[in-house]
Amino acid sequence: MKTQVAIIGAGPSGLLLGQLLHNAGIANIIIERQRPDYVLSRIRAGVLEQGMVDLLRKAGVSQRMDIEGLPHHGFELALKGRRVHIDLAGLTGGKAVMIYGQTEVTRDLMAARQEVGAQTVYEASDVQLHDMKGAQPYVTFIKDGETCRLDCDYIAGCDGYHGIARQSIPAGVLQTFERVYPFGWLGILADTPPVNEELVYATHERGFALCSMRSPTRTRYYVQVDAEDKVEDWSDDRFWNELKARLPADLAERLVTGPSIEKSIAPLRSFVVEPMQYGKLFLVGDAAHIVPPTGAKGLNLAASDVSTLFDILRKVYEHGRTDLLERYSAICLRRVWKAERFSWWMTSMLHRFPDADPFTQRMQQTELDYFVSSAAGRTTIAENYVGLPYEAVDPSND
Repeated sequence: MKTQVAIIGAGPSGLLLGQLLHNAGIANIIIERQRPDYVLSRIRAGVLEQGMVDLLRKAGVSQRMDIEGLPHHGFELALKGRRVHIDLAGLTGGKAVMIYGQTEVTRDLMAARQEVGAQTVYEASDVQLHDMKGAQPYVTFIKDGETCRLDCDYIAGCDGYHGIARQSIPAGVLQTFERVYPFGWLGILADTPPVNEELVYATHERGFALCSMRSPTRTRYYVQVDAEDKVEDWSDDRFWNELKARLPADLAERLVTGPSIEKSIAPLRSFVVEPMQYGKLFLVGDAAHIVPPTGAKGLNLAASDVSTLFDILRKVYEHGRTDLLERYSAICLRRVWKAERFSWWMTSMLHRFPDADPFTQRMQQTELDYFVSSAAGRTTIAENYVGLPYEAVDPSND
């Protein structure tokens, strides 16, 4: 087998990169170790930045999102009962976010790839990357008991935090930056109407809570839990009671409860590796960086990586600009670290830390009060939340 770009991983970042490349006439094959239904079973983020919405439209896969997605021009912070509105559109010149689940994004991308006949190899085991710094890299894998080889020009590692792409880089090449937080998020999905028309981020002495949604009839709620908690420790009744306790009284009174259709606990961590490139291997999304979900940046950061890599590869194939390849990591990391900062800040400000002394707690409260009481502070929150601009790969020509 031979292609121009081998993409490892058929999650949303790999599929989006594949769709953009296909539309530009650049051949690509996606290698995925799981089944399609397993990929679609992952319950993930649902807040899309303006930049990712624009990128999905550019890829020609936004039709269902534009019909079913919920544009949000603001969100609320509930600070110990006090509700503060962050006017995203008013503070950013009209920018907004879109509520549209990652599962639906993946479904749309899978359908688009199937429609154009682009190749995806599912249930590929023992995936290995070779000669990443050589003239002709290649990928080997086992499919249906047969060993296969895929020759390519470049490899995009879109296979997540636990994937083979980052692990294929020799020891000592990457520098790792990491912070693990002493709590997790217990999340449930329920077929109930949202408690509020906009997302609500709540901080409370009992811990953080988030009221999100997937549609006018399906909600996604989260509460902060101890790192060692297990899903089986939390009945639906216990979850709803805890969520109500952390919300302002008026929201708690109108909260509609119901049986959960999905329940899980996600640990929180900040994680970055540098560089995001090794020879002709490019790390994309969670393969290179993880953010706590508080800032809604994980999927969106992956999309900005995809945009950068696509723009570079398009210029390589159309104009021979191989000099741009070495810019990938630096361009991506500038945006990654800013998103890491915002996600760290949101997490640090809104959660209850078990080891926080009274001084730290007062500083946390004062920091939040300053930002929400200042027009400049609210603008800073808003412009980070809707997403910082994508950096041009070649400013002299873009």
